[in-house]
Amino acid sequence: MRRSRAVRRLPSETQDEIARGMLDLAGDESQPEEIAPSHLPDVLESLAQAKQRRFATDTEIEAAFRRFDP
Repeated sequence: MRRSRAVRRLPSETQDEIARGMLDLAGDESQPEEIAPSHLPDVLESLAQAKQRRFATDTEIEAAFRRFDP
């Protein structure tokens, strides 16, 4: 609830920018996402891993996030 109050206090231009970002993230599901040919092997590998239910462990995910934490 506090977050919604914080958003309401933002200037309207900032609220609009946030809304546009959310709409971009939601995307148009009727149109598939374009994949750069150079990324295709990684995407196919990820799909194969997901099909085999091979997912990152909590420890691996935490380690990945720590790399980006200043």
